Amino acid sequence: MELAHSLLLNEEAYKQLGEFQKAEFIFEWLQFLEKLLPVTSRADIRENQKKLVEQLTSLLNNSPGPPTRRLVAKNLAVLYSTGDTFLVYQTIDKCNELIRSKDDSPSYLPTKLAAVVCLGYLYKKLGRILGNSFTDTVGNVLKAMKNAESQGRYEIMLSLQNILNGLGAAAIPCHRDIYKAARSCLTDRSMAVRCAAAKCLLELQNEAVFMWSTDLDSVVTLCFKSFEGSNYDVRLAVSKLLGTVLARALTSKQTTASTRHNFHRISLEEVMELLGTGFLRGSCGFLRASGDMLKGTSSVSRDVRVGVTQAYVVFVSTLGAQWLERNFSAFLSHTLYLVSQSHTKAIQSQMDAVGCRHCVSFILRATVGGLLGEKAQIAAAKEICQAIWKLKKVADGAVNDSNLETKNSTTDVTASQHVLVCALQELGSLIHGLGTTAAPLLQDSSTGVLEAVISVILHPSISVRLTAAWCLRCIAVALPSCVSLLLDRCVERLTTLKSSPEAVTGYSFAVAALLGAVKHCPLGIPHGKGKVIMTVAEDLLCSASQNSRISLQRTQAGWLLIAALMTLGPAVVQHHLPRMLLLWKCIFPSSPKDLETEKTRGDSFTWQVTLEGRAGALCAIKSFVSHCAGLLTDEVVQRLLPPLPSAVDLLTQLSSINKSYGNSLKTPSTVYRHKFYELLAVLPPKTYEGSFWAVLKELVADLTVPDSQIDTSTFLLPPLCHENDLLLLGPLLQETDHRFIEEQLLLGNSIAGGSLEYDPYSIYEKVAKGDSVPKPLPPVLSVISAATRLFGVMFSHVAESHRLQVLEQLLNSVKQTKGSRQQIVQLNVVSAFSTSLKHLANCKGSLGPEEVRRSALTLVMGALESNNPLLRCAAAECLARLAQVVSDTAFTAGLAQVSFDKLKSARDVVSRTGHSLALGCLHRYLGGIGSTQHLNACVGILYTLSQDSTSPDVQAWALHSLSLIVDLAGPLYHVHVEPTLSLVLMLLLTVPPAYTEVHQSLGRCLNALITTLGPELQGSSTTVSALRTSCLLGCAVMQDNPDCLVQAQAISCLQQLHMFAPRHVNLSSLVSCICEILLDNSVLVNLCSSYLLLRRAVVSCLCQLVQREAAEVSEYAVALVKENREDFTPDVNIREIGLEGALLSLLDKELDQRLCQDIKETLIHMLTSMAVEKLSFWLKLCKDVLAASSDFNTVVSIDTTQEEETAKVDDASILTSNSDERFHPFSNPRWSTRVFAAECVCKIISQCENAGSAHFDITLAQERKQRDSRDDFLVLHLADLIRMAFMAATDHSDQLRLSGLQTLQIVVRKFAAVPEPEFPGHVILEQFQANVGAALRPAFAPETPPDVTAKACQVCSAWIASGVVSDLNDLRRVHQLLVSSLLKVQAGKEAPSQQYNESTSTMEILAVLKAWAEVYIVAVEKQKNQSDAHNHCFKIGNSAEENYRDVTSSASGLLDLVQADLGTLSKLWLAALQDFALLTLPSEYASQLPAEGISVEFLCSPRSDAAMENIIACLRALHALFDVPWPRSKIGGDQELGVELLNVLHRLILTRESPDIQLAALEVVQLILFAAQEHVKEKRRSAEVDDGAAEKETLPEFGEGKDTGGLIPGKSLVFATLELCVCILVRQLPQLNPKLTCSPAVQSGKHLLLSEDGSRLVAAALIILSDVPAICSPEGSISVLPTILYLIIGVLKETAVKLQDGQLPLTVAASLQALKGLLSSPMARAEKSRTAWTDLLRSALVTVLDCWDRVDGLLQECDEVSLLTAITVFIMSTSPEVTTVECLQKHCIEKFKITLDSKDPLVQCKCYQLLHSIFQHPNKTVSYPYIHSLSPSIVRKLQETEKAKPENAAELQVIQEGIKVVTALTATAEEEHRAHLVAGLLPILISFLLDENALVSATNSAKSLHEFALQNLMQIGPQYSLVFKKLMAASPTMKARLESAVKGNQESIKAKTAKHAKNPGKSSSIQLKTNFL
Repeated sequence: MELAHSLLLNEEAYKQLGEFQKAEFIFEWLQFLEKLLPVTSRADIRENQKKLVEQLTSLLNNSPGPPTRRLVAKNLAVLYSTGDTFLVYQTIDKCNELIRSKDDSPSYLPTKLAAVVCLGYLYKKLGRILGNSFTDTVGNVLKAMKNAESQGRYEIMLSLQNILNGLGAAAIPCHRDIYKAARSCLTDRSMAVRCAAAKCLLELQNEAVFMWSTDLDSVVTLCFKSFEGSNYDVRLAVSKLLGTVLARALTSKQTTASTRHNFHRISLEEVMELLGTGFLRGSCGFLRASGDMLKGTSSVSRDVRVGVTQAYVVFVSTLGAQWLERNFSAFLSHTLYLVSQSHTKAIQSQMDAVGCRHCVSFILRATVGGLLGEKAQIAAAKEICQAIWKLKKVADGAVNDSNLETKNSTTDVTASQHVLVCALQELGSLIHGLGTTAAPLLQDSSTGVLEAVISVILHPSISVRLTAAWCLRCIAVALPSCVSLLLDRCVERLTTLKSSPEAVTGYSFAVAALLGAVKHCPLGIPHGKGKVIMTVAEDLLCSASQNSRISLQRTQAGWLLIAALMTLGPAVVQHHLPRMLLLWKCIFPSSPKDLETEKTRGDSFTWQVTLEGRAGALCAIKSFVSHCAGLLTDEVVQRLLPPLPSAVDLLTQLSSINKSYGNSLKTPSTVYRHKFYELLAVLPPKTYEGSFWAVLKELVADLTVPDSQIDTSTFLLPPLCHENDLLLLGPLLQETDHRFIEEQLLLGNSIAGGSLEYDPYSIYEKVAKGDSVPKPLPPVLSVISAATRLFGVMFSHVAESHRLQVLEQLLNSVKQTKGSRQQIVQLNVVSAFSTSLKHLANCKGSLGPEEVRRSALTLVMGALESNNPLLRCAAAECLARLAQVVSDTAFTAGLAQVSFDKLKSARDVVSRTGHSLALGCLHRYLGGIGSTQHLNACVGILYTLSQDSTSPDVQAWALHSLSLIVDLAGPLYHVHVEPTLSLVLMLLLTVPPAYTEVHQSLGRCLNALITTLGPELQGSSTTVSALRTSCLLGCAVMQDNPDCLVQAQAISCLQQLHMFAPRHVNLSSLVSCICEILLDNSVLVNLCSSYLLLRRAVVSCLCQLVQREAAEVSEYAVALVKENREDFTPDVNIREIGLEGALLSLLDKELDQRLCQDIKETLIHMLTSMAVEKLSFWLKLCKDVLAASSDFNTVVSIDTTQEEETAKVDDASILTSNSDERFHPFSNPRWSTRVFAAECVCKIISQCENAGSAHFDITLAQERKQRDSRDDFLVLHLADLIRMAFMAATDHSDQLRLSGLQTLQIVVRKFAAVPEPEFPGHVILEQFQANVGAALRPAFAPETPPDVTAKACQVCSAWIASGVVSDLNDLRRVHQLLVSSLLKVQAGKEAPSQQYNESTSTMEILAVLKAWAEVYIVAVEKQKNQSDAHNHCFKIGNSAEENYRDVTSSASGLLDLVQADLGTLSKLWLAALQDFALLTLPSEYASQLPAEGISVEFLCSPRSDAAMENIIACLRALHALFDVPWPRSKIGGDQELGVELLNVLHRLILTRESPDIQLAALEVVQLILFAAQEHVKEKRRSAEVDDGAAEKETLPEFGEGKDTGGLIPGKSLVFATLELCVCILVRQLPQLNPKLTCSPAVQSGKHLLLSEDGSRLVAAALIILSDVPAICSPEGSISVLPTILYLIIGVLKETAVKLQDGQLPLTVAASLQALKGLLSSPMARAEKSRTAWTDLLRSALVTVLDCWDRVDGLLQECDEVSLLTAITVFIMSTSPEVTTVECLQKHCIEKFKITLDSKDPLVQCKCYQLLHSIFQHPNKTVSYPYIHSLSPSIVRKLQETEKAKPENAAELQVIQEGIKVVTALTATAEEEHRAHLVAGLLPILISFLLDENALVSATNSAKSLHEFALQNLMQIGPQYSLVFKKLMAASPTMKARLESAVKGNQESIKAKTAKHAKNPGKSSSIQLKTNFL
């Protein structure tokens, strides 16, 4: 393919290729040429132009395929526009000649079409340059159209569009002719031609004034006709034409002279009337309604109405948001008028009414919801409210006016029902979207939103009552603060007006809807509301029989309330469960006999009430099972079961009851069936096993003898088909922007869609994805849906013997019916059976014996050849599931063979499509059919079918099936990749673009092939290179396809290619393509934008690209705009706001949630990669979004207290400067977009934190900015960060307020310590005090939700604790806010009315306590630090005194602020910890919980992580509290309190795994122990003073254990402490548990390397243990000592592991420290305990010594240094009698000897250091044995080093430590031994000296040793001069060596002195004495 990359076609290479390769080669060359021509110099083009034109025009004769002909045309146009244009006329003539040719053969058609396309592009590019030649061309083309088939008409229309585009106004002479031709094409039988004609007319209307003036009526009528029988694409194209023409007619000011005299400007009313005509009367014209219409027998065809609906949206979108704002009133009244009763023909049936309502709702949602900003939406909501009030008055007037005839009054009442439904739905959706920003709207009494909605709850129409309830639910979800108030109001009205049928149903709907809203409100409702509602429901049910007029309504209302109550979940429902189960038991007869009695007694009305009540009960139980699964214990299930047999009996009797009482019971009995089936489907099948057969009979009857004759396929089958297969069935089954209205076309003529009135019980359920309101189907359809689902469950549980019977019955029923009824039965049966196969596959069940399989196969095969494509699709999936369940290769092979045979013989489209899909589906659940033979056969057949050009359907299905096989066959498919790719490319290049379904399947094939090749695509071999080129070529063809779904496939394929072979995808062109689709203004007319699936594909691809190459993608997007291409007019100014800004803008407009999520992810990836480099840009983006619609009026109205009057100016003025006068790139972004912008700010701060410290250091940032102005740092934008946080924190939206406060908190934490360089001693944040205060104050207003207040508390504490503000008066502002919140906490339960759940007040209370705790901790810490600083001041002098006083005053001031409330706070902190500890106890301790005294909800924090934070805060507060002496003295003196607190902390440690919590708890334990120690010391001291020293013997024993040593669990502080420490230690080191040490899990004896957290916990516990004896009496200390020693030495043994750096592990260091503390305890020497302590300590020492002697060769793991240090601690810290026992002493010395011989220098070194300390022990009985035993070997080892000099630093240190030991020995030795020691030491030292020559070349170690020896000699010489001189005299060699070394040393000193003389001011720090010789 590289040979194709040249300016001229490489004809040599071309000729050598095969037929198909030639087509590929040509396309590749044309593609290359298209990119090359714009960048080639004009001279080069002119030089080669002639040849190039020849080559290109010759291609026209070669029958080029659609993509090729388009590229030939484009290249010719570019060639003539950049080169010479004189040859163009020859090309035009040639094209015209080709078009005029009389050859009508199919082989010549591509040449004609290529000529048509070529003309279009030439005129588009060259336009008016071509002079008058266009009239002939247009005439010729139009003439050709008369005889053209559909492909020709399609291409001619598109070509004429291009010609019009190029010529502009110059084409006026031909406008009429083109218009005439396009008119006929707009109603063409080919849908593709209609689309092309719409595009042509859309282009024409730009210049053809007559289209939107004189001929407007006929254009509109024509569009209506075009909608008839149209498909989705036609409706999109024609609605765009119609909407644009009407918008043009309304806004255009110019009219031509010819039209001026007979044309007046059209008004909005007239335009609306034109559209309204189509909506209400269809395409029969304005006043020319047909006879049928006048007779009232015909209604408007749905596709016309849906098309007109889309045109309304295009019309408004084209005029824009501002126009809609100005004209909303007129627009609203017109759209609502469309469903008013003045058009009874339009809504003559319920179905029509539902369809019309959907359309009107869609118009309002797409315009009001999609175009308007928040302020305009609030204004629109007010308008809708006014409309509701007006309609309410009309209805009231009609009801009250008794003079009118009854007939009229009822008409007037119902006249308004559909209008009200649409108005209420839109009002609900608007408020739901606005969220808490709608608060001002609801507070506006003049509008009276709530009053308006509540007023229509009593409307006579049930639809209106239900929609009003739904609207209340939307308000409740948007504004959670309203839920409780609305519930109270509705419950109160319900109880007051329970005699009115409308009030009972209306208010029960409202209560049920509000209960359904609670799960969407995180703050919930008070717990007690459940009880109120249950009581009301019971009352309604009990009083139902009292008044027959309202018994039906009360029964329905009672059960509806109970069913809705279940959605509140187990916590609420468990309290009401007994009452509900009693009602459930009573609603059904207790025996079959009672049911028979009922049948004989009742009448039609009582049966209606009975069935309604029982259906309601079934619904309530279903709701209970669905929402409270946690309560379904065996006992509850047993209580649910008794009424079920009776319910089944009633089900079987329904048909006979219906016969007895007539049609009035038809609907209630259908509803009963539906609800019963739904309940059984959610119950465990075992619970109703006994009734299986009875229920199955009813199910089969419902499926095979349905009440309705409606085709149910469109709602039954899609869930049973695979979502990928549904793509075959066109856009109607896919997600599109118009799904809401397009659905009614999908459902067929008999049904327009679902609506609330069909099932009031859906009002409390969750809405289906994508719907704004529940849309239950009519009962006759819902019952079939429920029956298929239940059949699926039951069939999979029924005995295998019965299955055959059931299947035979189903098969017979299909055979016995005929025609359309047969198809309906077949649909139901296949749906039911397919569902059962799904269940069997999920539970791995088997189908049964051979006969069952045969019947099943017959059933499925029949459906596989159905005329309904959806049923074929479902049957293919069903067949695959059947193979999956049977799971037998022979059976599967048989299925495949059946399809093979059928495909070989059958010629009809139905069989070929069904069986080809079956082959693909069979691979889906079996991981591909194993054998290659099968695979080859499948592929061969599908290849053949996919080339069947006579049927695009067969091609599409075969290719789709092939894509499944490619995807699922895995590596087996590799041999087929090349031929398949060739096939795909050939078809892409030849299949006409009108066959979009074929192209879509080709796209799926290509995608599957790319996935199969995977990373192999990166390879460089010729084969891989060719495959890769083919893939890229395929993508290029699809990118050029006019169909949006094919373009989406192209983007997905390129995304895959980019993932596997990124280097080979041209990123620049891909980004250009993405930007054109996403941001092109011509496309972005809101909902008329490109396909939703295309937008999703594009954003998904972009998201992947920016993960790797964010910067490049961003640059390419901006570069694209700079090219100023004519065909790309972006909707946003990318130059200013970049691709990032464009995506933010798109996020704001987009309504699809999945797409919004992808856009957010894309932006986050871009931010992560580029925010630090483009800091200013990103911050400006976020600021523009947040500032664009922030309402500063909220700031000014902030409440301020008297003392803050001065601050008023501050707070408001700082932030209202820079008001939004200037232009914003983002106009009125929605609150969700602003929340995202605030989150981005937090992410930017986080990114900067990772990028370096300069972002948080203003001095450094300014320095670096001066050095390089391109550098940018976050600290320089601090004012913007504060401003953004402020704007967000003071918004109307609660979510945005939370984000703003979070941002503010982060800013405060990150910048608190940044100093202000201009004002030393101050920090940079200090200047923003007013802003912070102003941002926080609104969050403490009474109406603020608790979650916002809780967040604000965190910010307050962060601000106060940060130390930014030192002035107390300034600090008091924020402190005052915390004080107000503390008062609120103290008020607690006395709060007047509760709006939210109790747990929210808990959350708020905990947040307040945590905030205070943090402030208190900081205050105490500061004071502590300052007292240290104060002591330091006294040492330095008074210079710093004044400065110190200032700081102290601020710290003590902060403490004073807290001190006032400390009494209250300390109680609350303790209560919180106690409650938390109690609540986290396991369930078995529930009986120990106190009945009164805690607020249980106090610690039920909604978020567990928040609870952790709060607990740590409380623990830190306690720590700070006990840091202060007075509280410490209180807890020290009150042992019970101490024990209780330790128990609380113990429980905390047991229930919380978090190391942070456990460490914090241990710190508090240490302080409690310290408090007890102080108390014991104080008691001992005062006793000594009181009793006098003489009577010491009789002093009472203080401390635990008294005289006996006994410790009482539960009352002993020591016992509680030990318990807690053991808990910590055993958790970390299970080996310490004596019970476990024998178990195999622990016996391995391996040393544990604990985690860092684990080590810290163990260390903390050990230090606490060592302090325990200090609070015991002597006897008490004897009791606890064995345990403490066991634990300390246990930790030492288990964790003494050698670390590489020679460091001791943290746990070992802690155990040694604890051991030292314990051994030094006064109790070891106290008279009463000394003996026992001595014995125990000796035992402990033996244990340590035994560590060396452990078996199993574990000695090498043990760290000798740790154990040796432990021995030394014993020797040095205990009294001599412990360690001087001979056997022990001998054992210890032995260990030192072993260690001295260690090969490890680090061990040797440590050994010398330890011996150094032992040798210096003051008691000679301790030190002498060690000296006598070990000193000879030390001296010997040192003498050995004379020969082996040290080679590294470690060895050098060993020698130095050895010398130090001997030197120390010399000093302590007795006089007679000293001479010997000196005589031994001096030769060693002298041997280390070097002469001046050796010194130069010596190693560093040798030099260091030389210096060390010389220094030591100079110290020893004068001390022992006699021995020294004697030795020197005896050995002249040594003397010479010493003198040489001294001389060398003096010379080096001289050199240094000379150097210092040159640099005076520096003097030698060491002066050596050398005069002792």
